[in-house]
Amino acid sequence: MINDAIRALAAGEAILLYDFDNRERETDLMVAAQFITPQLVFQMRRDAGGLICVALDPNACAILGLPYFADILKQVSTFGSGFEAIKSIYERDGDIPYDTKSSFSLWVNHRKTYTGITDIDRALTIRELAVISQKALAGDSVSFGAEFRSPGHVPLLRTAPGLLRDRRGQTELSIILAREAGIIPVIVMCEMLDGKTGKALSIEDAKEYAAAHALAFAEGREVAELFERSGMGSASGKI
Repeated sequence: MINDAIRALAAGEAILLYDFDNRERETDLMVAAQFITPQLVFQMRRDAGGLICVALDPNACAILGLPYFADILKQVSTFGSGFEAIKSIYERDGDIPYDTKSSFSLWVNHRKTYTGITDIDRALTIRELAVISQKALAGDSVSFGAEFRSPGHVPLLRTAPGLLRDRRGQTELSIILAREAGIIPVIVMCEMLDGKTGKALSIEDAKEYAAAHALAFAEGREVAELFERSGMGSASGKI
């Protein structure tokens, strides 16, 4: 099933990826950012219903200078008065029940968008994130601020430098698949939720959705096995 997912990503198709039974136990609907369209954004918010986020290759994140939002909170918490809410949040940081650190970074809109929230605007922002990441990885001179404004409507996810050696999230899993597919290693994803139960969509129902829509379905354990075989932890990412 993982080979089907890799081929589908390379072809610009959406896939479903489940993480691990001992982690979030969630399935994300995802597609390569370079291939995103307004129609795919609509499918994500209609059929998945979670938060539409973009994971970027760790090397691109380092070159672009994208911070973890937790580190922003840390810096701001040292400021003087007027930031008590941030200080009180940071003092309790690290209590995520399934992880030690969130991968959230900035929330952005591309500067060519209007409000940034429409399917057209979000698709534009997401595609341009792939473009600037490709340029950064190729060694071209780039300015993130010249292209994007913040706050915006597209949350960025900063992938851990060592991928699964550092963190075992959907963020890292998606970039491993993107590198293997030979595409720009930037992936847009959205958690699949269940409106009946109020919880994450079960893996069984996620598989049914994949079958009904002829989408590839992969699991984190398969990606982890691929990661160990490939020695990808120190790779620069294929584009």
